[in-house]
Amino acid sequence: MRKTEVIYLVGPMGAGKSTIGKLLADSLNMEFYDVDREIEERAGVDIPWIFDMEGEEGFREREAQMLSDLSESPGAIVSTGGGAVLRDDNRALMMTRGTVVYLRTSVDEQIRRTAKDRKRPLLQQGNPEETLRRLMAEREPLYLQLADYSITTDQRSPRTVVQELVEKIRSGDLSS
Repeated sequence: MRKTEVIYLVGPMGAGKSTIGKLLADSLNMEFYDVDREIEERAGVDIPWIFDMEGEEGFREREAQMLSDLSESPGAIVSTGGGAVLRDDNRALMMTRGTVVYLRTSVDEQIRRTAKDRKRPLLQQGNPEETLRRLMAEREPLYLQLADYSITTDQRSPRTVVQELVEKIRSGDLSS
């Protein structure tokens, strides 16, 4: 791992970043931070409210600030939002201050995992499948550019994914 020992989990919504992040932090005895949950805690309101009141740009500002704050937490696992990779500054920060793990999942799996979730503002308008396909086309090149290591989460339990990640981290083999 890089000098700060922050591990950033990136990937689309429904990839398992929060679930895998918590399990990984427990397995490695590290702190876990979910950027979205930290934003909600600091703001005192949920993400959909922030999107309604401030728009996506307002949310992205809060996200960038939170990523910057959390990058100062050595020994942490940080689960990012799916769109955190959209800003050049966020990508540069993650690449220079930690190790980036891309949790890959298919759009079909995303649809299955997010079907009943009403707390995802980007899926509340229009056709969710079309939205997920558009977001994947836009963001996957950024996830791949950023990733030190990629792992597929489709058809795998979070514990299985975490076991593989722990082995890679302990062996010093977190490189694509």
